[in-house]
Amino acid sequence: MAFLGARVLSLESRRAAEMATLIRKQGGEPFVAPSMREIALSEGENAEAFDFGKRLLAAEFDAVILLTGVGTRLLWKTLLTRFAEADLRAALERTTLIVRGPKPSAAIREIGFTPAVQVPEPNTWRELLVTMAARAEKRIALQEYGKSNPALIEGLRNQGRQISPVRIYGWALPEDTAPLREAAEKLARREFDVVFFTTSMQAVNLLKVAEEAGIEQAVLDGLRACRIASIGPTTTETLEEFGLRAAFEPSHPKMGLLVNEFAAASQPG
Repeated sequence: MAFLGARVLSLESRRAAEMATLIRKQGGEPFVAPSMREIALSEGENAEAFDFGKRLLAAEFDAVILLTGVGTRLLWKTLLTRFAEADLRAALERTTLIVRGPKPSAAIREIGFTPAVQVPEPNTWRELLVTMAARAEKRIALQEYGKSNPALIEGLRNQGRQISPVRIYGWALPEDTAPLREAAEKLARREFDVVFFTTSMQAVNLLKVAEEAGIEQAVLDGLRACRIASIGPTTTETLEEFGLRAAFEPSHPKMGLLVNEFAAASQPG
């Protein structure tokens, strides 16, 4: 019961109920405000995916880097609307598949492929660059998530590679933004003691609604008054861009470890 009744904010969306349960088990008072939803791009916006499919079938890539599980699944479904499955499978069989972490690894295995390379924890773009430094593949397709990573792309290009980004989905605010706006107002009033961030876009969307409400500075001040726990280095970097400091990262970038290890580290004495 390490939180001892602390008021804990989580911005988790897909696993909101699970996060609330984890916080309660540690003696915290959870307020969970879903902050984002993943949206597939329209057919017109999926030009990059279809161009990737055409070039994949023409054997123009040495490797495909898959950054996210959701993006991997959506990319596959999108390609199947335009190209024959047998042709896609044959093309991927002759292409090196590189996955950033366990989620894209699970997704590509569901489709029927075994990745050739999995980036080690904490599975950030930095580990990806280190992994790629020893590899020979030059023509790379990069499945991106909602926000592009210029540092990763530049780093890969500095290694002498040709990089073709493939954006397949984006992040939007949740359909019901009332809980997120309430969370921003509570932060502005200093009504939380602890805040958990489990992905970078949670911070982006929280501060977006705060800016729209004219309370961005008050929300930033409220966040600085809290103990901030971040799921891992990528999220921590985004927080730092907003002038925020994460007080804690778990041993592995997993939600349960984030809550439980933070609670253990908060034990008095």
